[in-house]
Amino acid sequence: MEPTMQLEINLFAEQLPSLGQIQRLSELVHCSESNELSFSQQVEANIGKTSPKGLLAAGIGLYILARFDQAIGMLRKAADCKEKYIYLAYTLRRMGKFDEAIENLQKSLDFGADSLSVTLEKVATYRDAKNFDAATKDLENCANSGKVNAEYHYQLAHLQEAQGLYDQAIGNYRKTLELAPNHQRALFHLAYRCDLSGDDEQAISCYQQVVSTSPIYVSALLNLAVLYEDRGEFDEASLCIDFVLESHPNHQRAILFNKDIESSKTMFYDEEKEKKKTHKDQIFETPISDFELSVRSRNCLKRMNIVTLGDLINTTETELLAYKNFGETSLREIRALLEHKGLRLGMVLETDEIPPPEAEPPSSPPAGDEGILNKPVDDLQLCVRSRKCLQRLNIHTIGDLTHKTDAELLGCKNFGVTSLNEIKRNLTNIGLSLRSLD
Repeated sequence: MEPTMQLEINLFAEQLPSLGQIQRLSELVHCSESNELSFSQQVEANIGKTSPKGLLAAGIGLYILARFDQAIGMLRKAADCKEKYIYLAYTLRRMGKFDEAIENLQKSLDFGADSLSVTLEKVATYRDAKNFDAATKDLENCANSGKVNAEYHYQLAHLQEAQGLYDQAIGNYRKTLELAPNHQRALFHLAYRCDLSGDDEQAISCYQQVVSTSPIYVSALLNLAVLYEDRGEFDEASLCIDFVLESHPNHQRAILFNKDIESSKTMFYDEEKEKKKTHKDQIFETPISDFELSVRSRNCLKRMNIVTLGDLINTTETELLAYKNFGETSLREIRALLEHKGLRLGMVLETDEIPPPEAEPPSSPPAGDEGILNKPVDDLQLCVRSRKCLQRLNIHTIGDLTHKTDAELLGCKNFGVTSLNEIKRNLTNIGLSLRSLD
């Protein structure tokens, strides 16, 4: 992993850096908070210049700092050149103005921009606009010249990933890396897809390659830390977070994640006990309807809302006998049923054994459109850590998620405050929340 590097490229020199150098500068700016501050000061010092070159450099600098409204104003005043139209296109794309972005990419060709590079940027723009047909058409038009180009295969893979064609996307990310072994974005996307598909070894390998050959790549470090923590390799996870905090000391997600990892180091996880607990839960969740009972006993239990074995052993003999039409005959029948399973009425109230899941009282769905509740949790755009924890909890829809409490989520192994806060924030953004016990 490279240490934080100084800004070795001067955007405001007499000669404008090349497009490749500007891309490198952007990576260096965002690899640390100190670099961001230093570059922001450079931009502010040059933002008042009115020469065509000064306007262009300031506009590009403002784009790098994600100050898009100001960047647009500066770039439009700059003299016409390929750099102007390319960065206008980048800025407009980030602002969601996709048609204007395409127009500016096309204009850059009149000033000597590389045809294949421009076509691939158009593909990226169409992809972001969800216009997959147009993106596919442009890729097909440059297939002959692009098949030996790493960026062509990267854009094809990214488009396939956006369309949900994950196996094909993985194949083209691998092709990208055959042509350019250190292609950082392809490595990151391949790692991410392997992570989500459960191929932890391949994901770790790719993330390690990303962070070993680039300035601080925060997303890769955080995702790698998640994988290490899942494997119980807490020191390795801490090392990843330390690298993030060394260059971004105020990174809130990294700060919270660091606390989660420290808590995990002192948390004892008894795998054998968890297996036994799972087995008990399966027994306790067995429906009463699976057993042969008299009609009288079955009807009484149904009216008492006793549906599973877990419900039954949470009930005492006194409670059963107090129910109308429930007599000694039914009680003996139920005793015999439970004894055959090694259980008894009221046992959960009398022992320290792991209780079965309690039946939750019926509740009305959270306020909101039913269509939103039926959407997959993937629509919340959660980080890998949060998504994997929800998979472990068998939570597939947003509706499933809103029926969980804070405590139920935090009870999942390796699910910490960082993930909880992310989920609560994303639910709040769509007007929903987790279930409250109040």
